[in-house]
Amino acid sequence: MKEERLLAEVHDAFGVIRVVEIGDYRFLEFGEAIEQSCVFTADPSWLEYDYTRAMLLAALAHSGAESALFLGLGAGTLTQACLKFVSTLEDVEAIELRPEVPRLAIEYLGLDDDPRLTLRVGDAMELLPTAERADLIFLDLYTDTGPGVGHLAWNFLQACQQHLNPGGWLVINQWGTDAGAPLGAALLRGLFYRHYWEIPVKEGNVVLLIPADLDQTLDVAALSERARALAPRLGYSLQSLIDVMRPAS
Repeated sequence: MKEERLLAEVHDAFGVIRVVEIGDYRFLEFGEAIEQSCVFTADPSWLEYDYTRAMLLAALAHSGAESALFLGLGAGTLTQACLKFVSTLEDVEAIELRPEVPRLAIEYLGLDDDPRLTLRVGDAMELLPTAERADLIFLDLYTDTGPGVGHLAWNFLQACQQHLNPGGWLVINQWGTDAGAPLGAALLRGLFYRHYWEIPVKEGNVVLLIPADLDQTLDVAALSERARALAPRLGYSLQSLIDVMRPAS
């Protein structure tokens, strides 16, 4: 068992934030050791968990995304992966509620000062209208007790979809239920007219791929080809996630 080393601990209006190191990995934790992000220190763009890999896969659903909006930053591993592997990205914005999180991500978790990346601090539900429209929007608003209220807020989820550029995709890291469905499945089916795709992952979450409009479909063959071509650079395959992808249930 490798020793756990506390690198940083800060307190803010929402509670405790810690950065701990175990071997080759560093973890961002909220509250009572609730892990938010995992970073491989040798390569901060490495995605350790399937849910982050599924969100990267969702980014490949777009044939040439130029802009992305991250609602929730965490350690920034997914943001860095998208900047590194989605070669068409030119403008990326991340909104993070807790001001210490971006600072810790830069100081301890390898978040690069990429000129394409803009960081803003504040409540994503309030700041969404002031963000630029994007080809990709990633929703990942978690606290030490679970998903933030935005994950089940009809008006906010609708606003996220409406903030997409034509042909864009909304990607949600949704809490999974014991039955394997996404949390709020009935709400999601009603709001998005059952026109979205789900990727269940082994961590228990369900990643959702929601198109900008009802005329837009997912080209699974093109997605598979992009994933296959990217695999040598990633160091892992995304095919197992494509294999379990399903239309909204």
